[in-house]
Amino acid sequence: MKRKDSQPKGRTTAIAIDGPAGAGKSTIAWRAAEALGFLYVDTGSLYRAIALFVLKSGVNPSSPAEVCPLLKTLTVALNYENGNQKVSINGEDVTGQIRSAEVSMAASKVSAIPEVRKYLLALQRRLAEEHSVVMDGRDIGTVVLPNARVKIFLTASADERARRRYEEMIGKGMKADYEEVLSDLKQRDYKDEHRAISPLRQAEDAVLIDTTGNTLEQSVAELTHIIRSRLAGK
Repeated sequence: MKRKDSQPKGRTTAIAIDGPAGAGKSTIAWRAAEALGFLYVDTGSLYRAIALFVLKSGVNPSSPAEVCPLLKTLTVALNYENGNQKVSINGEDVTGQIRSAEVSMAASKVSAIPEVRKYLLALQRRLAEEHSVVMDGRDIGTVVLPNARVKIFLTASADERARRRYEEMIGKGMKADYEEVLSDLKQRDYKDEHRAISPLRQAEDAVLIDTTGNTLEQSVAELTHIIRSRLAGK
């Protein structure tokens, strides 16, 4: 993938972006990475991929006893085509299968299993060692990349996040009910914030960005400005 900004040879820069479901992290972080010439890494897609595999295997995504044995049978990988991230399981591209509400809820459940988080930790850190990255997720600044040059906590109100998710689903021709989307989102927030392992929280040195009321362009511009300023030492 071509880089717009050149990076010093032998050095990589990590940008960590955390925040709740539906905050627009994926789109905003991807656009910022493109502007910076960095590699974008959507870690949520990795958990979604495992969740999809678990569901297809017919096991309970909340059960470590059922999920953990499956980890020995799968290989999760990220690949890039024309700058776009693709996620695969055992060589099969599942990028188009991991965005359903069912997979989202299952991803929240499997992400609470310590063995799943450990399984993906090495992959995430290796990507940051090999490339300058903008990486988003739930525990990037607190656990995965605690020494990231810049840390951002990206959020928005629950109502706004639910509206965005609802409109996205309708735009894709999916059946959706706003109140159900809002309820599912609040459930995921609670689970992410209260899990015993790597709960969702803002890192002490992270910059808070609330995108409530922002257009996509405004959010991208704000995020990119903050990252550039922090990298410049301002």
